[in-house]
Amino acid sequence: MRQTVRLGRIAGIPIGVHWSVLVIMLLLAQGLAVVVLPGGARGHATVVYWGVAVVVAVAFLAALLAHELAHSLVARHYGVRVRAITLWLLGGVSQLDGEAPHARADLLIALAGPVVSLAGAGVFAAAAAAASFLGGGALAVTGLAWLAVVNVILGVFNLLPGAPLDGGRVLAAVLWWVRGDRAAAHRAAGRAGMVLGGLLIAAGFAEVLLTANFRGLWLVVLGWFLAVAARAETVDGTLRKTLAKVRVGDIMTTPAVCGYTSQSVADFVATVARRHPYRTFPVLDLDGRLVGLVSLTRLARVPSADRPTVRVGDVVSVPVGRTRVLDPATSLVDAAPALLAGGHRVAPVVTGGRLAGIVTHGDVARATELAELGITPDRGDGTETTPGTHIPADPGR
Repeated sequence: MRQTVRLGRIAGIPIGVHWSVLVIMLLLAQGLAVVVLPGGARGHATVVYWGVAVVVAVAFLAALLAHELAHSLVARHYGVRVRAITLWLLGGVSQLDGEAPHARADLLIALAGPVVSLAGAGVFAAAAAAASFLGGGALAVTGLAWLAVVNVILGVFNLLPGAPLDGGRVLAAVLWWVRGDRAAAHRAAGRAGMVLGGLLIAAGFAEVLLTANFRGLWLVVLGWFLAVAARAETVDGTLRKTLAKVRVGDIMTTPAVCGYTSQSVADFVATVARRHPYRTFPVLDLDGRLVGLVSLTRLARVPSADRPTVRVGDVVSVPVGRTRVLDPATSLVDAAPALLAGGHRVAPVVTGGRLAGIVTHGDVARATELAELGITPDRGDGTETTPGTHIPADPGR
């Protein structure tokens, strides 16, 4: 989940929001201003309801952030690096690098968020009671009571036993603790998450059909999200297990299909691009140093009449400073997310400052399928994987 807006840092952890947070903010504020607050405190102007609704919605997002921050701080206590926390449409995500060192740590990391949410519910409930006792006004009491209720819902819902919910991680930690098999425990939590998602979808459709209440569609959407996310976590766990010993150098194509900065676009298209099944290619200077990537889309923007004179170096799509460069010794498990997130489906492999090969999305998929067969990918001597490799005899042509 990429951050659209970076808000700053808390305890050194980058905090940001995805654009979809605007959707949930509008929905929360609208529900509060139109239904909840007028129902609990009558007689106020519309602008007052909306003003209080925005404050309460922001307080809810702060509580959501506290939930994710609890996960992150406990994870960091156990040596797990935290990349960032991102708030989005359906809650928050703590982006962790690595896994807990033992089952007890996994359990405490998972429980930290719901515990903070339930504790927050208690704080808001106490504040609502105090406001009522001290005559703080019906608007304040209603807003604080609503925050208490939604934090209870947030804490309890997250404890449902299925990935990717916190309850699924609790289930995985307990199974790991009992059985001693981390991978099997996470697979079981993933299956539980898919079942839970299916039940929510069924419940949502049942509510729509039996009561003609279209609010059941929210359950359908939520169940679909849980089922898809649980499936993704299960696949990711399998990927990590099967590719644990595979390195980038085991699957890369070498020598790499590439172009040169001084090569004309017309020559590159005729001798390289048209002969190889790639959409993006590394570009080297005459000393063999990587300068970036060039895509077919970028090449197509060069007018046909200009292609014999325009050089590939002039139309580089992604300069080397923004190119995801891999090392042959890097684990494929660590490299695959970077490759897939790049949007180019190809990554140059560099060693000693020189281009050693390339890795594509297809290489990762093939390695995964071979690993599932119990076979370690083997490049051989390169003749089998690079039948169309082209390095111009005269790159300055």
